[in-house]
Amino acid sequence: MTRQTLAALLGATALVFAGPPVGAAEQGKGQAAQLSRDSHAALNKLYARVPFAKTLGPKAYAILVFPEVVKAGLIVGGQYGEGALIKGGKTVGYYNTGGASWGLQAGAQKYGYALFFMNAKALSQIDKSSGFEVGVGPSVVVVDEGMAKQVTTTTAQDDIYAFVFAQEGLMAGIGIQGNKITRINPK
Repeated sequence: MTRQTLAALLGATALVFAGPPVGAAEQGKGQAAQLSRDSHAALNKLYARVPFAKTLGPKAYAILVFPEVVKAGLIVGGQYGEGALIKGGKTVGYYNTGGASWGLQAGAQKYGYALFFMNAKALSQIDKSSGFEVGVGPSVVVVDEGMAKQVTTTTAQDDIYAFVFAQEGLMAGIGIQGNKITRINPK
């Protein structure tokens, strides 16, 4: 590994651990509106790419979309992003997602993800006082493109379906397990 590569990885990791950026939803209503637009656009791109997501969307009780999550790490890593909760085609709330990880990892990447909440009970878990931890509570099924071709809305029986999309960057492995999702109260 060259010194420049190591410096870039350390810099990316430092940015992640400097604390979460002042979020779009927290900067004012104009920024919250932009986050809503970005989330709706990301969901439409997901629908265009993954037919199962498009079929599942109208059956979902609500959909939480994080259009861009940034992940970086060098042994210790972190990730952060913001998104909008969409219910009945309208944005009804704003959330952030973040997490830390450790292990054999190096690199940086960005990606988006959407959580399809299939019932009110699953959605109610998201506003618990300490935040919602992916992998704790209702069952979450991560749907990749191969699985999406085999699952139908009649065989879909889980509480939450997660779709990871728009991956860019140089980091091996991706998951949403261990992410914590917290409500943002825009001003």
